[in-house]
Amino acid sequence: MGSKNHDHQLHVVFFPFMAQGHVIPTIHMAKLFASKGTKVTILSTSHFIPFISKSIENNTSQIDIINIKFPAAEVGLPENVNSLHTIDPEMVQKFFQGCGKLAPQLDQILEKHRPNCLVADMFFPWANDVATKFGIPMLLFHGTCYFALCALASVFLHEPHKKISSDSEHFFIPDFPDKIELTASQIPDPLNYDDESESTKLFVTARKVESRCYGVIVNSFYELEPCYAEHYRNVVGRKAWQIGPLFLTERKTSNYDNQHECLKWLNSKKPNSVIYVSFGSMASFNDEQLMEIATGLEASGQQFIWVVKKEKKEGIKDEWLPEGFEERMKETGLIIRGWAPQVSILQHEAVGGFVTHCGWNSTLESICVGVPMVTWPVAAEQFYNEKLVCQILRIGVEVGAKKWKRQVGDFVKREAITKAVSKIMEGEDAEEMRRRVKSLAEMGRNAIKEGGSSMLDLNALFHDLRSARIAPDSTHHQQNLL
Repeated sequence: MGSKNHDHQLHVVFFPFMAQGHVIPTIHMAKLFASKGTKVTILSTSHFIPFISKSIENNTSQIDIINIKFPAAEVGLPENVNSLHTIDPEMVQKFFQGCGKLAPQLDQILEKHRPNCLVADMFFPWANDVATKFGIPMLLFHGTCYFALCALASVFLHEPHKKISSDSEHFFIPDFPDKIELTASQIPDPLNYDDESESTKLFVTARKVESRCYGVIVNSFYELEPCYAEHYRNVVGRKAWQIGPLFLTERKTSNYDNQHECLKWLNSKKPNSVIYVSFGSMASFNDEQLMEIATGLEASGQQFIWVVKKEKKEGIKDEWLPEGFEERMKETGLIIRGWAPQVSILQHEAVGGFVTHCGWNSTLESICVGVPMVTWPVAAEQFYNEKLVCQILRIGVEVGAKKWKRQVGDFVKREAITKAVSKIMEGEDAEEMRRRVKSLAEMGRNAIKEGGSSMLDLNALFHDLRSARIAPDSTHHQQNLL
């Protein structure tokens, strides 16, 4: 296996999906592993390499980056496409197809570097076969919580949504610790259709690989969802380690984040008086829905910061805003167009609520800084995350989104927005939710301290990986470790 030194140092290769919500927690994970003395390699495309390089600039001796070439032309995409953020919705299936063609490059990298472990994204389920060929244990990273993993496993196995008469009829998730009600229209598309689309094939393969690979890494902490951590291991039957909240292992925010104009604006506001509205990097709403959000926020009378993916066009009126909105809201609200320093905003004492699409990164950030949520799920596993937030943890209010949509959110009326925003910001219930979420935040901070539950799990994972080193030809030994 190389020099004596190599025997003592683990080498882990991380292979995140080419989307911001997957790359960011992977960087946090890579830096955490490196801080514990592990040699780390991150594989990514040219779109993300400058961002990754900047993020790891203080860890360059322990972390290498390898550029993977995305086969865009081969699947009929423009030559420069190598990130989910650079494509239109109708190109998504081709993008997934392109991901499936990355196996030969991964094969070469693993053969050359022979790491102790590959941590691959759920969108690369085929990576398990490549890793197994070299006797390398593979860990799957979904980027979500135990609750959602348990729900996905149950719905995939039992297909309750196929046993009801309409998309709006309710059913309970079968074989589940709590009574959780859903409708077929809230189930991810790949589970709803028996089609041959790339996303459905990927989803089905990922579910199967989850039980075959060495195990699963979860960006959560035991105290947040103990029942589901146990259920996933003992009932769903997966080997798993929770090592989150990963974003809290990042010791500092950048100066650039801290100088953002919105933080100066927040400094002039009272504690818990501002609601933050943002729907992540992928979800998008049409002008009609943005108009409803604007009028709903104004009617609530609450102060707000609202992040929208719309550029200001010189001399052209914003059709998605009510007449004179920005002038009227000058003191009350701030619209940020494009990127915003989300964690710094949520950590600010003036912020008392968060209207979110329930992507797991955003949800975990909100929990771990002690901010209750108005939940507005759009796609992926976000409807499951909403149930965890509102029903299990009781730290959120549902806005009333009913339908799973790949990118464009379900239409919600202004009255529902006003009502949910008011409920999370004012009154006895709001105070209760705030108390509960602040208690969870403290547990999250403790989980990543030395001796905390997540750090103990990380140490257990390192211990397991040291003994899981297997000779390239003895892949049967890997199966015995499941």
